[in-house]
Amino acid sequence: MSFLLESLILHKTVKKHYLSLAKGAECQVTYIWIDYSGENLQCKTRTLNKEPTGIRDIPEWSASWMDGNLIEVTLVPVRMFRDPFTLDPDKLVLCEVLDSNRVPMGSNQRSQCAKVMEEVREFEPWFGMEQEYILFGLDGRPFGWAPQGSPFTRVNCAVGINQVYGRDICICHYKACLYAGVKICGTNAESLPSQWEFQVGPCEGTEMGDHLWTARYILHRVCEDFGVVASLDVKPIEDKLDTSGCHINFSTKEMRSEGGLQYIEEAIRRLSRRHSQHLRVYDPHGGADNMSRLTSQSSSTSSFHVFSTATSCRNVSVRIPGHVSRRGCGYFEDRRPAANCDPYNVMRTLVETCLLETCEENDDVEEVAFDLQQNEL
Repeated sequence: MSFLLESLILHKTVKKHYLSLAKGAECQVTYIWIDYSGENLQCKTRTLNKEPTGIRDIPEWSASWMDGNLIEVTLVPVRMFRDPFTLDPDKLVLCEVLDSNRVPMGSNQRSQCAKVMEEVREFEPWFGMEQEYILFGLDGRPFGWAPQGSPFTRVNCAVGINQVYGRDICICHYKACLYAGVKICGTNAESLPSQWEFQVGPCEGTEMGDHLWTARYILHRVCEDFGVVASLDVKPIEDKLDTSGCHINFSTKEMRSEGGLQYIEEAIRRLSRRHSQHLRVYDPHGGADNMSRLTSQSSSTSSFHVFSTATSCRNVSVRIPGHVSRRGCGYFEDRRPAANCDPYNVMRTLVETCLLETCEENDDVEEVAFDLQQNEL
């Protein structure tokens, strides 16, 4: 293992020379797509004769697709970013994946999301997502942890080498996202040493999913350079209560306007009646991941079985931030999506429930803890 780490360090040092070599007007474009699992990313790079001025200048491309059988698929560019690894004029381009009949592959949820977002365009839906992750070494242990585990007190936003590990990775990822044009808006240390979070948004419509998936890609590439692994596993350490989520913040034009709290409360009532349906799409395994995560045993997770809501409270399914309650308008936060969720699925389901569907009072929730009174912690 030590030899492998030394090789990684040597490799990254040597790479600087080649990245500094001059080139002509050519542009390297890295195509990024979501694989068959709906959780992982793949990429490959091609040369264009000149820098593209927009997404229409980037041609479609073919790729191999392994889902039991090896087939050929088409990569369709949908969103372009600057490349923070090989720098301007090179680009990163997020792609949808289509089969030979130009039908979206099963893990390509973006197209369905785009159709729903078009239906609700008049509502001007805004999203922000909070991506948690944990860093692991190549030995399989949490990065920086001793073999016997972490002896330190768990606290969010901690400072100090005895409290957090991997801040350099967090900072480099933040800077790389800003360079690329990803709408990253913040970051912080999470409750476990080597556990971190970054936030993306506000974004409108499918832009949210495009930017989050690209931020995930950049995170994994940064971690390659540091010789560590970023895990989006919802229960990264089995014997710890701490979990990883991807909370989503949501608002419409009405919610953000004066008197918008009534629209927020109505949306939450709709969500309360479709709790189980949402949990089935809030992780890529039909709710199985969230069943192990949402145990209500920590101060920041709710129950998998019971929908709950409150103001300024974090161990609920959906919360209204205190400042939103005081202002009477703003947004709400759905804390149920798992760290490995597909943001397109989450956004589509959220919008369908809150803006499109008529929910019946007796829809599907066995028990609802619904309290919109002030509950400051």
